Amino acid sequence: MGDIQESGEMYLETILVLSMEKPLVRSIDVAEYMGFSKPSVSRAMGILKSHDYITVEDTGNLKLTKTGKEIAKKIYERHTVLTDLLVKLGVDEKTASEDACRIEHVISPKSFKAIKKHISSL
Repeated sequence: MGDIQESGEMYLETILVLSMEKPLVRSIDVAEYMGFSKPSVSRAMGILKSHDYITVEDTGNLKLTKTGKEIAKKIYERHTVLTDLLVKLGVDEKTASEDACRIEHVISPKSFKAIKKHISSL
């Protein structure tokens, strides 16, 4: 999957989430959603594009490449599973989501697989 940084994973996940909500996703949408400045997001999109994680259409629409989508889906799945688990353990939704956001980038595939297996047996 390459050596993508946590911030890159967050951008890819955001593009995936926004693309589920709207037909066109532009840098400005990503900036608003993440609370980042447009120049920061533009720089990040340039890096993601140069690594072939996204394509940028003439309209400014951001599209995930196959590789970009795989990473985004992996991170999004981790986020949703970890958030659900923390909520089931009694953590409020906001805190659970924030904690899941931090954990999702550092948890090993082995530990995440074990958590998923445990949840499915509940």
